[in-house]
Amino acid sequence: MVIELIVIGKTDSKEVASLVEMYARRVNFYCKFAVTALPDIRNTKNLSVKQQRTAEGEAILRQLSDGDYVVLLDERGDEMRSVEFAYWLQKRMNSGVKRLVLVIGGPYGFSEEVYKRSDARLSLSRMTFSHQIVRAIFAEQIYRAFTILNNEPYHHE
Repeated sequence: MVIELIVIGKTDSKEVASLVEMYARRVNFYCKFAVTALPDIRNTKNLSVKQQRTAEGEAILRQLSDGDYVVLLDERGDEMRSVEFAYWLQKRMNSGVKRLVLVIGGPYGFSEEVYKRSDARLSLSRMTFSHQIVRAIFAEQIYRAFTILNNEPYHHE
């Protein structure tokens, strides 16, 4: 299985970028993993929130293929403990999913079209995090899930 993390915009923090790269390297030990940063929408001051979500949504949808299993990181998504997420990930791998696409949207969430295309929604917490820092947190959780599934001593229960 291939896992792709799609994010809107580049991070302006070298530290966050460094963490994401580190966990991406670690996850690549277990499966092919890539992070795709889509360009920020330009002239957002001239756009309504709905127009911005629509523009970001179109960019996200262009990255998807028919057989992809698409998961949105959304504040209203399912919350799981790390172990539960690991088993959730194992189920996706066992089901024959070839490409698991995890999407972190922009500051205003997702367009209705992206919600319709998605197969699942996950939430890291009921708290709100910047979409910049979520990249590092979620990349770490993907790595943690693989260490749990492989009985490696990273996660402590």
